[in-house]
Amino acid sequence: MNLFADIREAVLAALTDLAAEGTLPQGLDYTNVAVEPPRDALHGDMATNAAMVLAKPAGAKPRDIAEALAAKLAADPRITSAEVAGPGFLNLRLDPAIWAEVTRAALAKGADYGRATLGQGIKVNVEYVSANPTGPMHVGHTRGAVFGDALASLLDFAGYDVTREYYINDGGAQVDVLARSAYERYREACGLEPEIREGLYPGDYLIPVGAALKAKYGESLLNKPEDDWLAEIRDFATEAMMEMIREDLALLGVKMDVFYSEKSLYGTGQIEAALKRLQDLGLIYEGVLEPPKGKLPEDWEEREQTLFKSSQYGDDVDRPVKKSDGSWTYFAPDIAYHWTKVERGFDMLIDVFGADHGGYVKRMKAAVAALSEGRVPLDIKLIQLVKLFKNGEPFKMSKRAGTFVTLRDVVEQAGADVTRFHMLTRKNDAPLDFDFDKVLEQSKDNPVFYVQYAHARICSVLRKAAEAGWDMSDARLAGADLSGNTHEAELALVKKIAEWPRHVEIAARANEPHRVAFFLYEIASDLHALWNRGNEEPALRFYQERNEAASSAKIALARACAVVISAGLGILGVTPAEEMR
Repeated sequence: MNLFADIREAVLAALTDLAAEGTLPQGLDYTNVAVEPPRDALHGDMATNAAMVLAKPAGAKPRDIAEALAAKLAADPRITSAEVAGPGFLNLRLDPAIWAEVTRAALAKGADYGRATLGQGIKVNVEYVSANPTGPMHVGHTRGAVFGDALASLLDFAGYDVTREYYINDGGAQVDVLARSAYERYREACGLEPEIREGLYPGDYLIPVGAALKAKYGESLLNKPEDDWLAEIRDFATEAMMEMIREDLALLGVKMDVFYSEKSLYGTGQIEAALKRLQDLGLIYEGVLEPPKGKLPEDWEEREQTLFKSSQYGDDVDRPVKKSDGSWTYFAPDIAYHWTKVERGFDMLIDVFGADHGGYVKRMKAAVAALSEGRVPLDIKLIQLVKLFKNGEPFKMSKRAGTFVTLRDVVEQAGADVTRFHMLTRKNDAPLDFDFDKVLEQSKDNPVFYVQYAHARICSVLRKAAEAGWDMSDARLAGADLSGNTHEAELALVKKIAEWPRHVEIAARANEPHRVAFFLYEIASDLHALWNRGNEEPALRFYQERNEAASSAKIALARACAVVISAGLGILGVTPAEEMR
């Protein structure tokens, strides 16, 4: 049951009738007609902007359209009043019996309440994390991993066919640096002093890799030229790092469907095939780019290069794909990789990048638009930095210095549930502060605790009812007489429950899982408000002493709230708490 969608359908049907009668012109576009909660709850249960968005194309006054629409909607038995407000907004009040049906729908659907068909038949690839396999994941990767995983779950909940994908950057120079760094740890395992010169990875995480190399090769690689061991150690160390990354992701509850190797694009003709595709479209040429202002990018050359006409698809300038010496730029394999996504039949692509990749957005979107000839949209979500604090002091991290804070550090101190929820308490493109003290405190100011506490409170009521020997199954509660749940605090909670399917669709359309976290805080606030009113007014308490019938009605509302909280936490990858310690 999506009450807002249902009432919107009623509004559209009424508008169609008005057009058939000649009150409105035929063929109006109703796409932007919305039905949503009013800004002020005192104005009604829902509001529609229909008259406001249709006035100009209809050549009519907004209030005239609103009044005609109000007259039509008055015939709908679910709508008790339709009042024109301001310049032409229409406020709707619903029959109180509707709210009991919302409660029953949540109980009947259970974990599926709020699931949408928005993405039915649409295959979407969500690529996230994709950290270089040169060491353990740090806190910046943590935020991207949580965001990407929650987004994938949100889209799945909204009906999309989702593939979670990790792109292993194992084809660039950084894995050669990894191999040289691992070789020094191998020398150390052989009893020699490692030479961790500048530019190598100094972290202790490579010590076990060096020991594993010693166990496999003995001392046979010592004093051999680099060409003899580089490729083999590169593969060995890369796999060791990927195993570490998989373990880190598992700690966070992240599981990928696909790990795609960049290296697999080289020497297989896939890069050539992607660029041939662009060439056939007339988008590849030989030329010399004007020097950009400011710092020169690493792929700029004064000499003639092979260029992609990305400026035809919204990029600032054309981009090099092959250097003058015939080697690929770093952009070329990324083009090929995204071409594989198009060829694999995905209808929509989403990339989750770190904020430092902001300059990469336009060229990547241009490449996908060109390769798919505009058929496959690419949405790139940038993840801003996380600032860590503990005991009032900031944590510092430096990957090359080997002193960075790892994902494992964060999860071991805060827990996976707290980490995941808190990483979604800000929009992805806004900086986020992660204070270990604050995320663990038990207060209203800590959204993780506040939402979990709401769910735990509901569970405590259900336990108390079970101890009394009462059947409080969802099926039993759905059959209770709910007509008495009419207090303003009860109505505020059930109206928030009714908003859940609408919020799922809004969040999924925008690819913004943080909206789910915000909604959960709001519904938890309404639950706590009703609980506190019960302390003052015993008739509002969920558990009514020695009164199973009255308790069933109240607990049905609480349980419907728990259904929504549990579903929302499931999208975020957080386990609902049944009790608070």
